[in-house]
This record gives sequence, C-alpha cells and structure tokens, in this order.
Amino acid sequence: MTSSAAPFIHPSAFVENGAIVGPGTKVWHLVHLRTGSVVGAECVLGKNVFVDAGAIVGDRVKIQNNVSVYAGVTLEDEVFVGPSAVFTNDMFPRAQNPFWQIVPTLVRRGASIGANATVICGTTIGEFATVGAGSVVTRDVADHELVVGNPARHLGWVCQCGRVTSRAVERPDDPTCEECRA
Repeated sequence: MTSSAAPFIHPSAFVENGAIVGPGTKVWHLVHLRTGSVVGAECVLGKNVFVDAGAIVGDRVKIQNNVSVYAGVTLEDEVFVGPSAVFTNDMFPRAQNPFWQIVPTLVRRGASIGANATVICGTTIGEFATVGAGSVVTRDVADHELVVGNPARHLGWVCQCGRVTSRAVERPDDPTCEECRA
C-alpha cells in the first residue's frame, strides 16, 4: 500500500523543476534531485544524496548518506543503498570525450548494497541480492546471491530477509531461511 501523504522535503534540499518525488518520500539535508530524475513513493534519501537526470528510484527505496545515483542507474522497488556507495555510468571516463555514452546499471527489487561498495556500470544486481560493504561489483550478481570483495566474488546465498541461507556455489532451490519459512 502506497502512502498518499505529500513528500517531505528538507529546506536545505534542492529539487529542480521537473524532478518527480513520490508521495510519502522523505528527502533530507542537502539532497539534490535533478530535472528528469524520478524518485518513487515512500523512499528515504539521506543527507547529501544526488539523483541525476535520467536516474530512476523505485518505491520504498532507502538511500543512505553521501550516495550519487547517476544517469543510467535504475533502482527498483525496496532497494537499500548503504552510505557512500558509488555508482558509475561511464566505461571509459575522460574529462573530455566526444564519444561518451551512458552505460546503464540495474539494481533489481529488494537488493542491498553495503556501505562504500562500488558498482561498475553495465551490471545488473539481482532481486534480493546482497553486495557486501566495500565490495567492487564488476559483473552481474544473481538473484539472492551474496558477493563480497574486490572484485566482488560469490560468498553464498541470502533469503529475501537478508540472512545467509547457503555457502554453496550452486543456488539452492529455495533460498528462504528457516525464520521466514516458519
């Protein structure tokens, strides 16, 4: 159920004309939302979050402090992004590049990205996947997969609630933990 309450926008936030902010969303200190950015309903955007033109943030997403969501990044519903996580959108960064292209990144529903993780553009992070703090994601992450390190490597499988359910290489038929099954 989505809130019908107006969004809360802190007085120090800068929301450009043409930015879309969904009902019930909280936009905190020093947030900057560019024209053409979309932020869904019931989200929480922490201090110093930047959402670029063309970036899409789904419903009930929580983005912690000091995160920039650049053009080409899509965060589906119920994604968690930890403090100071980084998204890129350029495979060949240069200060001047006439051939520059945005390379899209997709973070699927319910995924979590830990603090200070870096997500290289062109990757997809699967539903309910978890990226450990400080990890560098250079390849796609499967649904329910837990990855850690630099580069991020497979460490196991997680339940929708985030608990580790298996350390096996192969995905279990049902990654649901005992607590959620009960």
